[in-house]
Amino acid sequence: MEDITKQKYMNFKEIAAYSLGLFGFQAIVGLLNSYQAEFDGSILGANVSVVAILILIAKIVSAVADPIVGNLIDRSKSKNGKFKSMILYSLLPLLAMTAIVFLKVPFKGIGLYVWIFLTYLVWSIAMTMGDVPSQGIASVLTPNPTERTNVVSISNTFKQVGFSACVVIVPIVCLIIPNGSQVFGFEGDTDTPMIASEYFWTAVLTAILGCALFALIPLLNKERVPYVAGEKTSFKDMMKALKDNKPLMLVIISYFLGFGRQMAMGIQVQAATVILGSQNLVAVLGIVTAVGSMISMALCPLLIKKMNEKNAYILLSVYGFAASIFSFVIGHFWFQSPKNMVLTVLFYASLFLIGLQFGAVTLMPMIMTADCVDYYEYETGKRMEGAAYSILTLTIKVCLALGTAVGLIFVQKSGYYEALDTGKFTNGTKDIIFFAYTALPGILALLSIIPMFKYDIVGKKKAEISSALAERRKSAE
Repeated sequence: MEDITKQKYMNFKEIAAYSLGLFGFQAIVGLLNSYQAEFDGSILGANVSVVAILILIAKIVSAVADPIVGNLIDRSKSKNGKFKSMILYSLLPLLAMTAIVFLKVPFKGIGLYVWIFLTYLVWSIAMTMGDVPSQGIASVLTPNPTERTNVVSISNTFKQVGFSACVVIVPIVCLIIPNGSQVFGFEGDTDTPMIASEYFWTAVLTAILGCALFALIPLLNKERVPYVAGEKTSFKDMMKALKDNKPLMLVIISYFLGFGRQMAMGIQVQAATVILGSQNLVAVLGIVTAVGSMISMALCPLLIKKMNEKNAYILLSVYGFAASIFSFVIGHFWFQSPKNMVLTVLFYASLFLIGLQFGAVTLMPMIMTADCVDYYEYETGKRMEGAAYSILTLTIKVCLALGTAVGLIFVQKSGYYEALDTGKFTNGTKDIIFFAYTALPGILALLSIIPMFKYDIVGKKKAEISSALAERRKSAE
């Protein structure tokens, strides 16, 4: 085991390529997650509660694509590598559909909702083609579990920044486009093409840059952990493998219970409008929380080394609950006294403190899933990365859609859209939206620790698995 953890397999160029690739991919995902519903509501005139439900249904329907992509990955015979080839296939449809989702179309009524559903469904399938392999490739980049943890930590920091990149890209596009510095959404006549074009050109710019960076993963990374190329795996085999992989099931159940942690990003635009007075100020909310999140992920390898993945996850989740409740209480009083400097400082500090928990939801599941893949290979001789990561990415997407849907329902019920024309929001509206932005995610984060008490691929057991696999691979050479 000592020899495994000391040997380095990946150079700086590969780590940078993987990290920037995830940044680019998540920039596209973050744009859709943050701005699609607002575009559909303010530009296309759709009811946002209906859009939230359509997004959730589209995610569930598109979930069929996750195991299909995972199966195709496990059965791949490509000389380029089973993960890298699938990433290459995803680039063109992902680029095209990201722009199409933000087209201003003349449809009304049922036709409009059909358009929204179908375009988002196709985009979700294109996203799956890139998401499953980009997550799964982490398990084969290096056979060294310690190096893998460090690489996942670095790359997921870039991933988190990428997910929030739209809050910077959008204002830049607004400044570039003539008259684009108007408030990004409702202002005057919503039929004005210039306002709709802000969304479209943001989508085009994000899609081009995102796909260019995403292509770095298959171009510069290597798949080093051996596997049987073209191994036939039926869906029945996949389900049996997942059923037998109890540690992975615990990770998945925990993620579902904590789905609310995805809620804040889904309603960040609306929260910025209500709390700060402008959608263009969404960068303020995003950056403050993102800084805490980056620090959290940078510290995760140290936490894992000191207390293992399981205990680090539980610690960060309990902390997240406390920080979220604290932020909601501070926000409640700040809304009543917005000129109070002490409350203002505490408000932004509390958002930073919330960000410190996000290593638990963005980093730990990736590391644990890779460990669960090793565990399954140790028990059965088959790796099944495609199956494992397709279930993880399916879970992430459904939880993201569910969190966004629940958050948007809170927004709709708060009276947000009724007051949007005047820009005058009551403290009650602010409290409801901020509750969905902070307190509810914290409560669900606390619930997510329940399955983790039974997770045991840590410490001595994890070391024994890695050592045994190293010996098997050495003997097979």
